[in-house]
Amino acid sequence: MSQPSPKDTLQRLRKGIQGFQQRYYAEQPETMRQLVQHGQRPDTLLISCSDSRVDPALLTDAKPGELFVVRNVANLVPPYAHDGRYNGMGAAIEYAVRDLNVHNIIVLGHAHCGGIKALLNTVAGQKPAREFISDWVSMAEDACCHYVTDHTTGLDPAAGGMLREVSLESLQQYPYLVERAAIQGSLDNLLSYPWLQERVEAGNLSLHGWWFDLETGDLWTTDDSDHRQFLPVVD
Repeated sequence: MSQPSPKDTLQRLRKGIQGFQQRYYAEQPETMRQLVQHGQRPDTLLISCSDSRVDPALLTDAKPGELFVVRNVANLVPPYAHDGRYNGMGAAIEYAVRDLNVHNIIVLGHAHCGGIKALLNTVAGQKPAREFISDWVSMAEDACCHYVTDHTTGLDPAAGGMLREVSLESLQQYPYLVERAAIQGSLDNLLSYPWLQERVEAGNLSLHGWWFDLETGDLWTTDDSDHRQFLPVVD
């Protein structure tokens, strides 16, 4: 099957906007009218990968105004740092938590993640010839040392960590271990934001890790009270 031309793609996307207009402005105008008049009130902040195959709104069948979505390479959350530098992730998290008062934060990762592949290649000495990607995904290394080594293989992280205790060949063969560990690391990093941690401890905010299997469509999630393990959603 031939690929559509860039012009055809833009035309189809414009028609998609027209379809949205018909559905939510002509047929169901109350939805958008309420969002305009009263502002957005999403209950969930969803942090996902930028991967075009994993669209949060499509996956969850969310309606306008239901999700506050932040996307980046490999769905990573950097640890809290108020250093005066540009921090798009920090700004989005802060707005969702302190202004929109969301009650749920979901970190959504997925199988066949290109960002995690870049991390594994970098560790293997095959750093991509790019300016930003390797540095960005490197924040997941510590999470992998902790979660892959300690909780998946039973090895002691103090003995050398992920890169020495678990072979790169094994990790490259089973990248889902790293993809899930990166989600768990992002959940840990979320708790480094003091005003976010306060709300979690007060019971006003809950954190969730989701991993989506591109091959089967299955969803795996962390336990609400313990992010150490992913379990399949069966209902």
